[in-house]
Amino acid sequence: MLNGARAYRAYSRNDLDTRVEQYAPLVKRIALHLKARLPASVELDDLIQSGMLGLMDAVSHFEDGHGASFETYATIRIRGAMIDEMRQSDWAPRSVHQGTRQIADAVTRLSGRLGRQPTDTEIAAELGVSNEKYRQMLLDSSTSQIIGIDDLGVTEDVISDSQDHRQDKLFELLATSEFKKALAKAISSLPVREQQVLSLYYDEELNLKEIGKVLDLSESRICQIMSQSMARLRSALRDWRKS
Repeated sequence: MLNGARAYRAYSRNDLDTRVEQYAPLVKRIALHLKARLPASVELDDLIQSGMLGLMDAVSHFEDGHGASFETYATIRIRGAMIDEMRQSDWAPRSVHQGTRQIADAVTRLSGRLGRQPTDTEIAAELGVSNEKYRQMLLDSSTSQIIGIDDLGVTEDVISDSQDHRQDKLFELLATSEFKKALAKAISSLPVREQQVLSLYYDEELNLKEIGKVLDLSESRICQIMSQSMARLRSALRDWRKS
């Protein structure tokens, strides 16, 4: 009986090691994607290291029946581990995070009053700042947003610290078609230019500089457009989160 238990543990370790080795490239791919939107001070190796811990966590706790593949689950855990690490060593001042929330709140208020997506000028006026100041707020906000488009329907504390990973709220949320439908609807409501930028960034996987060349805009302007589109999506998905 004892020998059988030892053999089972050895098999489990070997299986874990094999799965970790198989999905190690996924960790690097996610790290590179995040690194492209982070300050130069953030080291790629640090992202990969935290991501590998997330992968091992996923391998240890994944069970069939979640409603999605292991790769989907692992991607969430890997990115979650990287994001948690970045938040613990947050480089962005509190004022930047406050500005990000203020922009999303302004979009929500204006959308409700106007019945449509507000323009840059209208958002700036709602915030009581000049257009130039608003665009700078967007640039500052973009440097602090390390999450991806799939996280827009959830709050920052959604990655559960519970030992029962079957209760991981983020995994359950992304595994549902309702979120995907809500996200698709929110994206379709964006101004055409912002839809183009998101498509080039997420579907075509172009970086900001490449997108700027395609649309004949500066890299900083593309960065502003990305940041504003994220604010609009956060605002649009608030009602969905509450429901």
